[in-house]
Amino acid sequence: MKARVRWVGDAMFLGESGSGHTVVMDGPPDHGGRNLGVRPMEMLLLGIGGCSSFDVVDILKKSRQNVEHCEVILEAERADEVPAVFTKVNLHFIVAGTALKDSVVKRAVALSAEKYCSASIMFGRAGVEITHSYEIREGLAIQA
Repeated sequence: MKARVRWVGDAMFLGESGSGHTVVMDGPPDHGGRNLGVRPMEMLLLGIGGCSSFDVVDILKKSRQNVEHCEVILEAERADEVPAVFTKVNLHFIVAGTALKDSVVKRAVALSAEKYCSASIMFGRAGVEITHSYEIREGLAIQA
């Protein structure tokens, strides 16, 4: 896997993935940025959420669950001192569909956490406290 990050001025950077996609990263105004993109640490948090969500949905589909919606709400705490690394991350999954089985959703979240999500497992091995929770909603009863 390869990627490239290019500085484009002030505190703004363009990240280019090996698969050909580009994302804007920018700092806050008090650090010379213009707040026109996500912060690099936010990208890491989004990566954990994306990686784990991919696993959960994939496992649910393979388990023949009628999953219609999945989102994960992430909350992270960072150290007060520099480097301000993540110390805790919680992933709360909200899964919606028709006749979803609690045991299957629970298993999907656990398998992602313990076996498949490279991002969260990597952070856990680095000493970040990673926790997971979930809730099931019938149909598409998800609020924006």
